[in-house]
Amino acid sequence: MKRSPYKIKLMVVGGGFAGLTLIEKLKGNSHFEITLIDRNNYNYFPPLLYQVATGFLDPASISYPFRKLFRSSDIRFRIGSVTSIDPNSQTLWLDQGDELEYDILVLAAGAHTNFYGNKNIEHYSTPMKTIDDALKMRNKLLGLFERAAVAKTEEERKRLLNVVIAGGGPTGVEVAGMLAEMKQNVLRKDYPELRNDLGTVYLVEGAPNLLQPMTDRTHSKVLQIMRKLKVHVYLNTLVSDFNGKEIILNSGEKIAAETLIWAAVISANLFQGIPNEVLGKGNRIQVNGINHVPGIPNVFALGDMSIQTSDGHYPFGHPQVAQVAIQQATHLGNNLKRLAKGDAMRDFVYQPKGDLAIIGRSNAVADLISGKLHLHGLAALFIWLFVHLRGLVQYRNKVVTLYHWGVAYLTNDISLRMVFNDNQAKSSPEKETVDTL
Repeated sequence: MKRSPYKIKLMVVGGGFAGLTLIEKLKGNSHFEITLIDRNNYNYFPPLLYQVATGFLDPASISYPFRKLFRSSDIRFRIGSVTSIDPNSQTLWLDQGDELEYDILVLAAGAHTNFYGNKNIEHYSTPMKTIDDALKMRNKLLGLFERAAVAKTEEERKRLLNVVIAGGGPTGVEVAGMLAEMKQNVLRKDYPELRNDLGTVYLVEGAPNLLQPMTDRTHSKVLQIMRKLKVHVYLNTLVSDFNGKEIILNSGEKIAAETLIWAAVISANLFQGIPNEVLGKGNRIQVNGINHVPGIPNVFALGDMSIQTSDGHYPFGHPQVAQVAIQQATHLGNNLKRLAKGDAMRDFVYQPKGDLAIIGRSNAVADLISGKLHLHGLAALFIWLFVHLRGLVQYRNKVVTLYHWGVAYLTNDISLRMVFNDNQAKSSPEKETVDTL
């Protein structure tokens, strides 16, 4: 490893779960000069994006500026997207043209939505990966509600109010539950013109079960809750096309709807300089037991960007969830400390903590202790609340989010109902975050 004169130059690309966890692990360590590179100037909490989209939270509740986060530390921050790396010279380039040298490079830039090359779905649907996506969806939903209130025909009204969600993982299930409750509670109060014609929420999943990695007992419970919320669930089914007015399933069935939320498969964020031979499923970078990219000196990959098949319990790679990214980053932090001291690095072993999902305002499911403990209802809800509050980066975020949740739970209502134009929506996450400075 090439060494800087005084400290090891550690470049971390991506300030999500993996990147921030690694930085926290190494912050203050005298062996490293750490620089974080991210396309945004703020960290945000992806598991709660759908609550921004449905109006339960504002963007500032789940985001925080990097520079304020690192204010009392020696961590450096650069805004930008990495366009390419040169492993031979250990150099990377940003989209503004900046050139940065590194001694160790950690790739933790996450993933983007995979539309399987379907240009119609990519153009007309809304993913749920960024704050911009969430605000776009909030504006669209509120705009459609207003249009539906003055629709001339029942057919038009149903098309405007129907919502289809592709993907029955945690995001899809939680979005479906939240929208179903919002339609039953908020729309009835705010839009008397709609009477009982509130449209339908459809949830489409290609696997045999919703929340597929969870246990059969939980699968049954989730379907029971969905039926209670009047969500129409399709299993073993895919969305094959969408023209902005009509969704077509692979069975040939058509659903009249102007809203398709794409919460399906993701693909790793890549850039030039990553050889094709190290790419695995979903364009994820193949790594060995210590999360090093074989054949590329001093480059490591974490979280959604990586696929590690050396763990015997996960021969096809770990699930792309936050707890994997956090554990990998913690382990790599310890390994880099060992490396700096000249000690041997140790292989990563994933220790699953359990799976959680919230469905609507007061329903949740949990599989804990390797699937041996199953919870639902208030017990699972409180665990979900604790885990997600703990995941927010600052005390202010925790307090504001808890307040919004409390109001929503007690009043069975949401407070964020304003429709902004596109320019306002695109600028608002950064603006609302900066306003907290």
